[in-house]
Amino acid sequence: MQWYSTPLHTLKESEKTMRLSIVLFDGFTALDIVGGYEVLTNVPGITTEFIAGRTGPVFADTRRLALHAYRTLEETTSTDILYVPGGPGVEKALYDVAMLDTLRRLHATSTWTFGVCNGVELLGAAGLIAGQNVTTNWFARDRVAAYGATITTRRYQRDGKLVTGAGVSASIDAGLYLAGLIAGEDVAKTIQLGIEYYPDPPFGNGTPDTAPAAARAVIRAFEEGNLERLDALKPAF
Repeated sequence: MQWYSTPLHTLKESEKTMRLSIVLFDGFTALDIVGGYEVLTNVPGITTEFIAGRTGPVFADTRRLALHAYRTLEETTSTDILYVPGGPGVEKALYDVAMLDTLRRLHATSTWTFGVCNGVELLGAAGLIAGQNVTTNWFARDRVAAYGATITTRRYQRDGKLVTGAGVSASIDAGLYLAGLIAGEDVAKTIQLGIEYYPDPPFGNGTPDTAPAAARAVIRAFEEGNLERLDALKPAF
């Protein structure tokens, strides 16, 4: 439901109709998508589509949630905002020629390219981040850097038309930042209020770099085993 409304005539001509194409692949992480989606789909003038190798349900890494792709990669020849999430499925998607070709094609037409978490690694495999400043999930930093990017530890990062977010929930922060670039600070602030995004986690506002070494080791071990768990889980339907 869109609860923020601005007459289109008050927007710049380039902002009146923008297509947001969110890429789906088997084993995405839901919050990588849903956080940014909830923000960006409420920007006036934006229409959203979900695209994948084939139409139909595409399952998240938990195998208990799926999003419906209603356009194929092949059918999608251009977009205004290319949105690439992350998740355990990135490891297989890195070898998907059709996926990488689509990212290159859509990036060439996009006004903005938006990567979240280790989805930034997919942009790297497509040759789209060399020489760029990007952020990504902390455990993927070395892999992303191998594509020639300069890694920052910021929650979100812009370099030209490329906007990247750190891990998972950073899709919300990066989405709000991009919303401000597209529609202005007042719209972005109103969306932030609408989703009541004023984080106050019960265990503080630290960063991955300040987290205890033991906790980091647990998460790293979990992430390194993600693909095996993904292969072992059966989709719910």
